[in-house]
Amino acid sequence: MVTEAEWERVQGELRFGQVITGTVVRVPKPGAIGVFVDIGLGVEGFVDVVLLPRRRIEDWPVEGTVTDFEIWWVHTGHQQIRLKPSDPKYLCEDFADFVARYRPTWPSEIGKALRGPTPSTP
Repeated sequence: MVTEAEWERVQGELRFGQVITGTVVRVPKPGAIGVFVDIGLGVEGFVDVVLLPRRRIEDWPVEGTVTDFEIWWVHTGHQQIRLKPSDPKYLCEDFADFVARYRPTWPSEIGKALRGPTPSTP
């Protein structure tokens, strides 16, 4: 965990939709919660299970995978950057439907700073 000042700085420098390279560091309970990603900022990155392939857990990125992610939202209470896979092979099959249903404002949030009101999540 970083200091509150460092957390504010990180949030001010990042934008929703920004692509960032990360390394998958933990895949606890595959198929159940998601994957944790080291994004090199001192704060944790996380990809929620709802954004990962549902048909085949074997399609999830494994520990040690280095790939690009987009900044999806921020979990301020946990000082965690929530990510979505940029590579379609790691993204849920129905992402467009998911966005339309749960996050229809996503296109308008791209490019906005993370600091400030965070978007709602399912």
